[in-house]
Amino acid sequence: MYRGHLDWDDARVFLAVVREGSLRAAARKLGVSQPTVGRRLARFEAAASAVPLFDRLPEGLRLTVAGKSIVPLTEQVEAAALVLQGSRAADEAHGSSVRISVGEWAGGFLARELGTGHGLLPSGVAIELVASDQTVNLTRREADLAVRHGRPETGDLYVARIGTIACAAYRAPSNAGSGTGWITYAEEQAYYAVSRWIAAEVQTNGGVVTARASSTNMQAAAARAGTGIAILPCYLGDSDPGLVRATDPIPSLGAPHWLIAHRDLRRVPVIRAVMTWVTQVFAANRLMLEGVKRTARGRRI
Repeated sequence: MYRGHLDWDDARVFLAVVREGSLRAAARKLGVSQPTVGRRLARFEAAASAVPLFDRLPEGLRLTVAGKSIVPLTEQVEAAALVLQGSRAADEAHGSSVRISVGEWAGGFLARELGTGHGLLPSGVAIELVASDQTVNLTRREADLAVRHGRPETGDLYVARIGTIACAAYRAPSNAGSGTGWITYAEEQAYYAVSRWIAAEVQTNGGVVTARASSTNMQAAAARAGTGIAILPCYLGDSDPGLVRATDPIPSLGAPHWLIAHRDLRRVPVIRAVMTWVTQVFAANRLMLEGVKRTARGRRI
Protein backbone atom coordinates (compact mmCIF):
# COMPACT_ATOMS: atom_id res chain seq x y z
CA MET A 1 0.00 0.00 0.00
CA TYR A 2 2.82 2.40 0.80
CA ARG A 3 4.23 4.00 -2.35
CA GLY A 4 7.22 5.98 -1.06
CA HIS A 5 9.28 7.08 1.89
CA LEU A 6 7.11 7.77 4.93
CA ASP A 7 8.18 10.34 7.48
CA TRP A 8 6.97 9.75 11.05
CA ASP A 9 6.19 13.46 11.49
CA ASP A 10 3.91 13.26 8.44
CA ALA A 11 2.19 10.17 9.82
CA ARG A 12 1.69 11.99 13.13
CA VAL A 13 0.05 14.85 11.27
CA PHE A 14 -2.25 12.41 9.45
CA LEU A 15 -3.41 10.91 12.75
CA ALA A 16 -3.91 14.35 14.28
CA VAL A 17 -6.14 15.36 11.38
CA VAL A 18 -8.12 12.10 11.72
CA ARG A 19 -8.62 12.63 15.45
CA GLU A 20 -9.23 16.38 15.44
CA GLY A 21 -11.36 16.51 12.30
CA SER A 22 -9.80 19.51 10.56
CA LEU A 23 -6.47 21.04 9.55
CA ARG A 24 -6.98 23.96 11.92
CA ALA A 25 -7.72 21.78 14.94
CA ALA A 26 -4.81 19.46 14.12
CA ALA A 27 -2.46 22.45 13.82
CA ARG A 28 -3.61 23.71 17.22
CA LYS A 29 -3.12 20.26 18.75
CA LEU A 30 0.38 19.86 17.29
CA GLY A 31 1.46 23.46 17.90
CA VAL A 32 2.32 24.17 14.26
CA SER A 33 0.80 26.36 11.56
CA GLN A 34 -2.13 25.23 9.45
CA PRO A 35 -0.13 25.50 6.19
CA THR A 36 2.49 23.21 7.72
CA VAL A 37 -0.18 20.64 8.52
CA GLY A 38 -1.51 20.92 4.97
CA ARG A 39 1.92 20.35 3.41
CA ARG A 40 2.75 17.39 5.62
CA LEU A 41 -0.65 15.82 5.07
CA ALA A 42 -0.25 16.15 1.29
CA ARG A 43 3.21 14.59 1.52
CA PHE A 44 1.86 11.71 3.61
CA GLU A 45 -0.99 11.07 1.16
CA ALA A 46 1.44 11.04 -1.77
CA ALA A 47 3.71 8.51 -0.04
CA ALA A 48 1.02 6.32 1.48
CA SER A 49 -1.54 5.78 -1.26
CA ALA A 50 -2.27 6.12 -4.95
CA VAL A 51 -5.69 7.57 -4.13
CA PRO A 52 -6.77 10.40 -1.78
CA LEU A 53 -7.09 9.58 1.90
CA PHE A 54 -9.62 12.35 2.56
CA ASP A 55 -12.59 13.77 0.77
CA ARG A 56 -12.40 17.60 0.93
CA LEU A 57 -15.96 18.65 1.71
CA PRO A 58 -17.39 22.11 2.52
CA GLU A 59 -18.00 20.97 6.10
CA GLY A 60 -14.47 19.58 6.48
CA LEU A 61 -12.39 16.48 5.84
CA ARG A 62 -13.83 12.98 5.68
CA LEU A 63 -11.77 9.80 5.44
CA THR A 64 -12.07 7.82 2.23
CA VAL A 65 -12.13 4.03 2.21
CA ALA A 66 -8.38 4.09 1.55
CA GLY A 67 -7.88 6.52 4.41
CA LYS A 68 -9.82 4.33 6.84
CA SER A 69 -7.72 1.31 5.84
CA ILE A 70 -4.49 3.17 6.61
CA VAL A 71 -5.47 4.42 10.07
CA PRO A 72 -4.82 1.10 11.94
CA LEU A 73 -1.45 0.67 10.24
CA THR A 74 -0.41 4.21 11.09
CA GLU A 75 -1.49 3.71 14.69
CA GLN A 76 0.77 0.66 14.87
CA VAL A 77 3.66 2.84 13.73
CA GLU A 78 2.66 5.41 16.35
CA ALA A 79 2.59 2.79 19.09
CA ALA A 80 6.06 1.53 18.16
CA ALA A 81 7.45 5.06 18.08
CA LEU A 82 6.00 5.83 21.49
CA VAL A 83 7.49 2.68 22.96
CA LEU A 84 10.90 3.69 21.65
CA GLN A 85 10.41 7.18 23.07
CA GLY A 86 9.45 5.69 26.41
CA SER A 87 12.57 3.53 26.45
CA ARG A 88 14.74 6.50 25.63
CA ALA A 89 13.08 8.53 28.35
CA ALA A 90 13.76 5.74 30.82
CA ASP A 91 17.44 5.83 29.98
CA GLU A 92 17.38 9.54 30.77
CA ALA A 93 15.42 9.06 34.00
CA HIS A 94 16.90 11.98 35.92
CA GLY A 95 14.45 14.87 35.88
CA SER A 96 11.72 12.88 34.08
CA SER A 97 8.21 12.10 35.28
CA VAL A 98 5.75 9.24 35.11
CA ARG A 99 2.14 10.29 34.56
CA ILE A 100 -0.56 8.22 36.26
CA SER A 101 -4.17 8.79 35.29
CA VAL A 102 -6.30 8.20 38.40
CA GLY A 103 -9.82 8.45 39.67
CA GLU A 104 -10.32 10.87 42.53
CA TRP A 105 -10.32 8.31 45.34
CA ALA A 106 -7.25 6.44 44.11
CA GLY A 107 -5.47 9.71 43.36
CA GLY A 108 -6.08 11.03 46.86
CA PHE A 109 -4.72 7.83 48.38
CA LEU A 110 -1.61 7.73 46.19
CA ALA A 111 -0.88 11.40 46.88
CA ARG A 112 -0.81 10.59 50.60
CA GLU A 113 1.66 7.77 49.96
CA LEU A 114 4.16 9.59 47.75
CA GLY A 115 6.63 9.84 50.60
CA THR A 116 6.81 6.04 50.78
CA GLY A 117 8.49 5.81 47.38
CA HIS A 118 12.02 6.19 48.71
CA GLY A 119 14.05 3.17 47.67
CA LEU A 120 11.41 1.99 45.20
CA LEU A 121 11.31 4.87 42.74
CA PRO A 122 14.32 5.82 40.58
CA SER A 123 16.13 8.93 41.75
CA GLY A 124 14.98 12.12 40.05
CA VAL A 125 11.69 10.71 38.74
CA ALA A 126 8.60 12.73 39.64
CA ILE A 127 5.19 11.10 39.94
CA GLU A 128 2.51 13.07 38.08
CA LEU A 129 -1.01 12.25 39.29
CA VAL A 130 -3.74 13.39 36.89
CA ALA A 131 -7.29 13.03 38.22
CA SER A 132 -9.69 12.14 35.44
CA ASP A 133 -12.88 10.15 34.99
CA GLN A 134 -12.18 9.75 31.29
CA THR A 135 -10.60 6.69 29.77
CA VAL A 136 -7.10 7.56 28.59
CA ASN A 137 -5.31 6.10 25.59
CA LEU A 138 -2.14 4.56 27.00
CA THR A 139 -0.93 3.73 23.49
CA ARG A 140 -0.86 7.43 22.60
CA ARG A 141 0.92 8.21 25.89
CA GLU A 142 -1.89 10.37 27.26
CA ALA A 143 -0.66 8.73 30.46
CA ASP A 144 2.03 6.18 31.26
CA LEU A 145 -0.15 4.24 33.70
CA ALA A 146 -3.74 4.27 34.87
CA VAL A 147 -5.39 3.26 38.14
CA ARG A 148 -9.10 2.67 37.59
CA HIS A 149 -12.05 1.04 39.35
CA GLY A 150 -13.20 -0.41 36.03
CA ARG A 151 -11.30 -3.03 34.08
CA PRO A 152 -10.72 -2.15 30.40
CA GLU A 153 -12.19 -4.61 27.94
CA THR A 154 -10.03 -3.81 24.92
CA GLY A 155 -6.48 -2.83 24.04
CA ASP A 156 -3.05 -4.41 24.22
CA LEU A 157 -2.86 -3.76 27.95
CA TYR A 158 -1.43 -5.27 31.09
CA VAL A 159 -4.11 -5.24 33.80
CA ALA A 160 -3.70 -6.27 37.44
CA ARG A 161 -6.14 -5.96 40.32
CA ILE A 162 -4.41 -4.13 43.16
CA GLY A 163 -7.09 -3.73 45.83
CA THR A 164 -10.46 -2.37 46.84
CA ILE A 165 -11.30 1.10 48.14
CA ALA A 166 -14.28 0.91 50.49
CA CYS A 167 -16.48 3.83 51.48
CA ALA A 168 -18.93 4.66 54.22
CA ALA A 169 -21.16 7.54 55.32
CA TYR A 170 -19.47 10.15 57.53
CA ARG A 171 -20.74 13.11 59.57
CA ALA A 172 -19.44 15.55 62.12
CA PRO A 173 -19.73 14.27 65.74
CA SER A 174 -22.02 17.20 66.52
CA ASN A 175 -24.37 16.21 63.71
CA ALA A 176 -25.70 13.07 65.39
CA GLY A 177 -29.48 12.84 65.56
CA SER A 178 -30.05 15.96 63.47
CA GLY A 179 -31.80 14.18 60.62
CA THR A 180 -30.53 12.77 57.36
CA GLY A 181 -29.23 15.59 55.22
CA TRP A 182 -27.02 14.23 52.47
CA ILE A 183 -24.04 15.79 50.74
CA THR A 184 -23.76 14.49 47.21
CA TYR A 185 -22.03 15.27 43.91
CA ALA A 186 -22.96 18.07 41.52
CA GLU A 187 -25.90 17.46 39.20
CA GLU A 188 -23.68 16.74 36.19
CA GLN A 189 -22.16 13.89 38.21
CA ALA A 190 -25.51 12.27 38.90
CA TYR A 191 -24.38 9.14 37.06
CA TYR A 192 -21.72 8.39 39.70
CA ALA A 193 -22.45 5.29 41.77
CA VAL A 194 -22.39 7.35 44.98
CA SER A 195 -24.85 9.88 43.53
CA ARG A 196 -27.22 7.09 42.50
CA TRP A 197 -26.95 5.43 45.91
CA ILE A 198 -27.80 8.64 47.77
CA ALA A 199 -30.68 9.38 45.40
CA ALA A 200 -32.11 5.91 46.04
CA GLU A 201 -31.63 6.30 49.79
CA VAL A 202 -33.47 9.63 49.82
CA GLN A 203 -36.32 8.21 47.75
CA THR A 204 -36.65 5.03 49.81
CA ASN A 205 -35.93 6.14 53.37
CA GLY A 206 -36.53 9.88 53.28
CA GLY A 207 -34.10 12.67 53.96
CA VAL A 208 -32.96 15.54 51.82
CA VAL A 209 -29.90 16.69 49.91
CA THR A 210 -28.42 19.60 51.87
CA ALA A 211 -25.36 20.30 49.71
CA ARG A 212 -23.65 19.34 46.46
CA ALA A 213 -19.93 19.44 45.73
CA SER A 214 -17.97 18.14 42.77
CA SER A 215 -15.01 16.73 44.72
CA THR A 216 -14.51 14.38 47.64
CA ASN A 217 -12.40 16.88 49.55
CA MET A 218 -15.14 19.53 49.35
CA GLN A 219 -17.73 17.00 50.49
CA ALA A 220 -15.54 16.04 53.46
CA ALA A 221 -15.16 19.70 54.40
CA ALA A 222 -18.92 20.21 54.24
CA ALA A 223 -19.54 17.14 56.41
CA ARG A 224 -16.91 18.30 58.90
CA ALA A 225 -18.75 21.62 59.16
CA GLY A 226 -21.99 19.84 60.07
CA THR A 227 -23.73 20.41 56.73
CA GLY A 228 -24.80 16.81 56.36
CA ILE A 229 -23.64 13.25 55.74
CA ALA A 230 -21.18 12.46 52.97
CA ILE A 231 -20.11 9.17 51.38
CA LEU A 232 -16.31 9.15 51.60
CA PRO A 233 -13.56 6.59 51.04
CA CYS A 234 -12.78 4.99 54.39
CA TYR A 235 -9.08 5.86 54.22
CA LEU A 236 -10.10 9.54 54.16
CA GLY A 237 -13.03 9.54 56.58
CA ASP A 238 -11.41 7.31 59.21
CA SER A 239 -8.27 9.46 59.35
CA ASP A 240 -10.17 12.75 59.77
CA PRO A 241 -10.61 13.65 63.48
CA GLY A 242 -13.52 15.90 62.54
CA LEU A 243 -15.59 13.02 61.18
CA VAL A 244 -17.21 9.85 62.52
CA ARG A 245 -18.82 6.99 60.67
CA ALA A 246 -22.56 7.12 60.25
CA THR A 247 -22.64 3.67 58.61
CA ASP A 248 -20.46 0.63 58.15
CA PRO A 249 -18.69 0.32 54.78
CA ILE A 250 -21.31 0.08 52.05
CA PRO A 251 -20.67 -3.18 50.12
CA SER A 252 -22.36 -2.08 46.89
CA LEU A 253 -20.08 0.97 46.65
CA GLY A 254 -16.79 -0.84 47.28
CA ALA A 255 -14.62 -0.20 44.25
CA PRO A 256 -12.12 -2.83 43.03
CA HIS A 257 -9.15 -1.00 41.52
CA TRP A 258 -6.92 -2.05 38.65
CA LEU A 259 -3.44 -1.01 37.59
CA ILE A 260 -3.27 -0.64 33.81
CA ALA A 261 -0.28 -0.25 31.51
CA HIS A 262 0.53 -0.74 27.86
CA ARG A 263 2.18 -4.16 27.52
CA ASP A 264 5.27 -2.75 25.83
CA LEU A 265 5.76 0.28 28.05
CA ARG A 266 5.49 -1.76 31.25
CA ARG A 267 8.86 -3.30 30.42
CA VAL A 268 10.53 0.12 30.62
CA PRO A 269 12.47 0.06 33.94
CA VAL A 270 11.15 3.38 35.25
CA ILE A 271 7.55 2.41 34.45
CA ARG A 272 8.02 -1.00 36.03
CA ALA A 273 9.44 0.62 39.19
CA VAL A 274 6.42 2.91 39.54
CA MET A 275 4.07 -0.04 38.95
CA THR A 276 5.81 -1.91 41.76
CA TRP A 277 5.41 1.07 44.08
CA VAL A 278 1.68 1.44 43.31
CA THR A 279 1.10 -2.28 43.87
CA GLN A 280 3.03 -2.29 47.15
CA VAL A 281 1.33 0.75 48.69
CA PHE A 282 -2.09 -0.71 47.91
CA ALA A 283 -1.06 -4.04 49.47
CA ALA A 284 0.51 -2.45 52.55
CA ASN A 285 -2.64 -0.43 53.25
CA ARG A 286 -5.21 -3.08 52.32
CA LEU A 287 -7.09 -3.12 55.63
CA MET A 288 -7.26 0.68 55.82
CA LEU A 289 -8.50 0.88 52.23
CA GLU A 290 -11.13 -1.77 52.91
CA GLY A 291 -12.33 0.15 55.96
CA VAL A 292 -11.32 -2.49 58.49
CA LYS A 293 -10.89 -1.03 61.96
CA ARG A 294 -9.04 -2.53 64.88
CA THR A 295 -10.03 -2.44 68.52
CA ALA A 296 -7.59 -1.59 71.30
CA ARG A 297 -6.91 -5.34 71.58
CA GLY A 298 -6.07 -5.57 67.90
CA ARG A 299 -9.27 -7.32 66.77
CA ARG A 300 -10.67 -6.36 63.38
CA ILE A 301 -14.12 -4.81 63.27
